[in-house]
Amino acid sequence: MTTGTSSLGGAAAWAAGLGDLHAVAFDLDNTLWDVGPVIVRAERRLQEWLREHCPRITERLSIEEMRAARERLARSEPHNAHDFTYLRLTALAAHAREYGYGEEMAARAFEVFFAARNELQPYADVQPGLERLRGRYALASLSNGNADLELIGLAPLFTISLNARQIGAAKPHPRCFGQLARELRLEPRNILYVGDDPFLDVEAARAAGLRTAWMNRSRAPWPASLEPADLVVADCLQLAELLALELPRCQSLNGE
Repeated sequence: MTTGTSSLGGAAAWAAGLGDLHAVAFDLDNTLWDVGPVIVRAERRLQEWLREHCPRITERLSIEEMRAARERLARSEPHNAHDFTYLRLTALAAHAREYGYGEEMAARAFEVFFAARNELQPYADVQPGLERLRGRYALASLSNGNADLELIGLAPLFTISLNARQIGAAKPHPRCFGQLARELRLEPRNILYVGDDPFLDVEAARAAGLRTAWMNRSRAPWPASLEPADLVVADCLQLAELLALELPRCQSLNGE
């Protein structure tokens, strides 16, 4: 099964057509860090805070039940389903009302969650890989999540950082990629979008006219129903290495 270009030889041929590539944009969660353990820890930290400050909530609701409440809220307000911050704040305010606390506690509780949500360690390849890429391309991020690159410490590497809450829609909506192109002041074809999700990242970006790279850290099989990404990489350092093979903007592979 074809899964896009991943070998250096194949990448040289692919990269030869990238003379008009000016920016590389990244998904964040599960592309630059493993988000699963981060969210688990953040929700436990929130639960501990609620147990101390709003014990009636944790006596009645588990983490799983609070997650189910947010899912119900998203279904009842589809126009807000893209906004994870809104969903968590609104659900916390509803829990406060239901169990006899002031709604102002929702903002305080969210601050606890949000701080823990951004206490994370990017994959080891991220910082050096982005540093290499930044020397040649504008870097951007486009995420459905609410990670804060300032708190994480990666913001100085990025020209533009966008998320679903800011845009008012979530990937795979084409509005997300259109906003990215406008913020970068580039045509979509001038942007390479890198992400871990074949559907939300690769297929959606391709449909919006961007070049695509699949960040396949887990060596997962590519979905047979989708056209392959333009490029397949295991990490950011490999991405930087492959893009360095772009012939129109550097010397040829044989040094001529």
